[in-house]
Amino acid sequence: MNIEVIIPLVVFLLFTFLIGIWSAKKRSGAASFLHDYYLGSRELGGLVLAMTMVATYGSASSFVGGPGIAYDRGLGWVLLSMAQVVTGYFTLMILGKRFAVMARRYKAVTLVDFLRSRYNNGLVVILGAFSIVIFLFSAMAAQWVGGARLIESVTGMSYQASLFLFAAAVLFYVIIGGFRAVVVTDAVQGIIMVVGTLIIFTATLIAGGGMNNIMTSLYQENPNLVTPFGADGDLTALYVSSFWILVGVGVVGLPQVAVRAMSYKSSAAMHRALLIGTAVVAFMMFGMHMAGVMGRVVVPGIEVADTVMPELTMTVLPGWLAGIVLAAPMAAIMSTVDSLLLMISSSVVKDVYINYVKPDAREHRIRLLSLIVTAAVGIIVVAISWSPPEFLIWLNLFAFGGLEAAFIWPIVLGLYWKKANGWGALSAMVTGIASYMVISIWLPGWLGMHEVVMPVLFSLAAFVLVSLITNQRQNGWAPLEND
Repeated sequence: MNIEVIIPLVVFLLFTFLIGIWSAKKRSGAASFLHDYYLGSRELGGLVLAMTMVATYGSASSFVGGPGIAYDRGLGWVLLSMAQVVTGYFTLMILGKRFAVMARRYKAVTLVDFLRSRYNNGLVVILGAFSIVIFLFSAMAAQWVGGARLIESVTGMSYQASLFLFAAAVLFYVIIGGFRAVVVTDAVQGIIMVVGTLIIFTATLIAGGGMNNIMTSLYQENPNLVTPFGADGDLTALYVSSFWILVGVGVVGLPQVAVRAMSYKSSAAMHRALLIGTAVVAFMMFGMHMAGVMGRVVVPGIEVADTVMPELTMTVLPGWLAGIVLAAPMAAIMSTVDSLLLMISSSVVKDVYINYVKPDAREHRIRLLSLIVTAAVGIIVVAISWSPPEFLIWLNLFAFGGLEAAFIWPIVLGLYWKKANGWGALSAMVTGIASYMVISIWLPGWLGMHEVVMPVLFSLAAFVLVSLITNQRQNGWAPLEND
């Protein structure tokens, strides 16, 4: 157990606890528990919006799993990871002002709230909430595993003990602080992630004797490590290109990212967030994945990919600085976990319980149920994460694909196509989810692409065809000024 490394991490965790307590006190004066707990009363400024989107998207996959698989596959995975640069740009450009205006008009607190008001179809609401819960459990399991691996590497504790400690820390500040605690910690964590990326990239480059020496060593070990095709030559141009759907354009369909686009306070804040977010994502994705590749030369022979980043950090940096830098992946993981916790909690409480079980529920009951559901979800995910997979990144990417197949067209066409209706949205969700599950289980790598591509296309075709056949103007459609 390295005390020098542990102390900065403990300080970081204590800081997040204080933010949770502050947020809980601030929420006590809010007009609506639901709007404040799940949306922070729609008060996000440009910098906070950018950092909460970056921190929510930049997760265990980006800071633990991503560098780990880059260590294993080489420069080809760095190229693939750069598809994520456009994440914030596409999300805010496509959803942008229109999504925020319509969400306010509908008084939507969650993404499913928006779909309910837009399509006026109960089956869309139920299937949407169910999809969020099922796929986000997979995404959350990836974050829980990443956090536990990080603590395990630093402290020397067992994986299970590390998992319990990490879960307890996150649940504390999310349960008491809600969305406001999440976005404030996200803003701080986003800054920590940028600084940590810069330090670990620079230190690894120096420890490896410079880029020329690192690339020469990689080439001598396996020439494929310095090509776009991966160590085994399996990263084809078509497969890498398909990731522009999964982690680029398709991110518009991720509920945990889309909900950020309904929580900012002004158009100016959105425009600032667009620029800041794009630049920050580009820097972090390149820096962390490249550090993973360089780490193969600096710390060879690591067998568990998800421990690459902690071991590399503690090798190339002095203890106290390693503790500060390791706060970056910890921040990335915590900032994603807290958002997913709230997303699942809001799906259960707002989208199902309030809409269909007890619409007249009093606020104190809603408050209590929200806290109970959030805690229960966290405990269930701990149980799911007890025996982790070899590469946690696959859990996260599986969840991404499922959510995108379900939501991308109901969101985008719901905003921009007047003929979009509830039956079209329902058919798109059913087609997208069903085809994604079939391809993922029985036809992985079908046609040489990632499993999400064809389901997204099938979902689009089903949406357009069924909407045109039913040919009903949806009751929820209300034209905006530029319609």
